[in-house]
Amino acid sequence: MDTFYEALSFYRKRKFEKSALLCTELLDKNPYDQAAWTLKMKALTAQIMVDDIEAEEEGIADSLLDTETIAQAARPGTSLRTAPAATAAGLRPRGNTGRAVSGMVRPATQSGLGTSLENALKTPRTARSARPVTTHAARTLRLGTASMMTQPDGPFIQVSRLNMSKYASLEGIAKPLFLYIFYHENDVRNALDLAVEATKAAQFKDWWWKVALGKCYALLGLVRDAEQQFRSALKQVPTVDAFLRLSSIYTKLDQPLNVLEVCTAALKIFPNEVTLQTEIARILEALNNMPTSVKYYREILSEEAMNVEAIACIAVNYFYSDQPEVALCFYRRLLQMGLYNAELFNNIGLCCYYAQHYDMVVNCFERALSLAIDEAAADVWYNIAHVAIVGCRRLDGGNPVFETLYIN
Repeated sequence: MDTFYEALSFYRKRKFEKSALLCTELLDKNPYDQAAWTLKMKALTAQIMVDDIEAEEEGIADSLLDTETIAQAARPGTSLRTAPAATAAGLRPRGNTGRAVSGMVRPATQSGLGTSLENALKTPRTARSARPVTTHAARTLRLGTASMMTQPDGPFIQVSRLNMSKYASLEGIAKPLFLYIFYHENDVRNALDLAVEATKAAQFKDWWWKVALGKCYALLGLVRDAEQQFRSALKQVPTVDAFLRLSSIYTKLDQPLNVLEVCTAALKIFPNEVTLQTEIARILEALNNMPTSVKYYREILSEEAMNVEAIACIAVNYFYSDQPEVALCFYRRLLQMGLYNAELFNNIGLCCYYAQHYDMVVNCFERALSLAIDEAAADVWYNIAHVAIVGCRRLDGGNPVFETLYIN
């Protein structure tokens, strides 16, 4: 079998390491083989490439050096930072970051949207560490260097020595090269230079390069330039990716109404698109518009019955609406789907307790403790203490008696 055909076959089977090794053999024989060079770039990129639309978090530097703040006191309902407090019955409580308790831990929800140094130092915490959240670029840089450790001779391409204008004019090489520099090498500035040259070579008519420019601008903090590029790309070819990235820009600018407007316009072009409906539901939930948010989550379930986020958010809405028995049905559905973690068993235990299924409470909390790690164990013990103090009320000769639940 031809070596290049075999490498291409491994790439299509998602065996990227074997594909890259075969391409290396071809390049040892002929260093100017552009087909093998391009295929190896794509294989190395595919090994670490992730969906970065929802992978961005706001770090300390981003929250402190925010130059896009227009008003410190926004009108109610127009800002994610000034959402109403949970004072009325039925509204969900809020955590340390000010976000309403939701059914899912989403990207950028571990860090708060505070504008002061005190909030920035207190709230940005990862799920398993007390270290403040770093930016998206720094995490990707660690991924890139880890992948280069397997190459004893150093990096595959010397990016600083590339002639960007030369490669930008080669249509079959320019896009894989951009993805390699952007994701594998995490060199945003050189990726931006390549995208600028390629946009000029395409005479500003290629929407793909405009989206690439927007991605680079967004990571460099030039959110207004990124907004302009995404809108220009949408005028040429509307895509779901561009709509989601534009909505993330408005989320970063704390303009939830613009996010709703963009996603609603996108749904007219892409009806029943789950990712767009999810974005709308998240924004409405952050604005404490729970009924409309649950409506969108139900529409998501009608299109994708296995959507974990929609099921979990509907379940938590029923729980805080004093319907734990209905929430229990949704959590059991997650358990049947194969989800098996401490948080799920903790929620099932609370639903069983408030639905008066006392025979299942202890078993659920024991299972949650066996699976809990780090601070999740503290949350489980807090709920166990609450259940143990209140106990199970029953009548004994007309007098209320409290029985304490013991957890082994």
